[in-house]
Amino acid sequence: MDRRSFSLALAGSLAAALATAATPASAEDAKMEKCYGVALAGQNDCAAGAGTTCAGTSKVDYQGNSFKAVPAGTCTTMKLPGDRVGSLEPLTRDIPS
Repeated sequence: MDRRSFSLALAGSLAAALATAATPASAEDAKMEKCYGVALAGQNDCAAGAGTTCAGTSKVDYQGNSFKAVPAGTCTTMKLPGDRVGSLEPLTRDIPS
């Protein structure tokens, strides 16, 4: 096998491996939803509001404008301290000053 054929075969193999690896993650993402107000401080997945950058930047437990990815259908049924409930939309509660 010459160098060009080898390079093409290697590139094709890598492309096929990447496409196969990406498929389960996409299927898994479809089974998850963003749940606001359920993450502990520093454990949010993203969207932690003003003064934060993204994942791991929430300042308080159950910060209403930060979310955690949870299995679809479980967000609003989680039992949280203080009669808190998760939400599929950002909340205005427990926002640090």
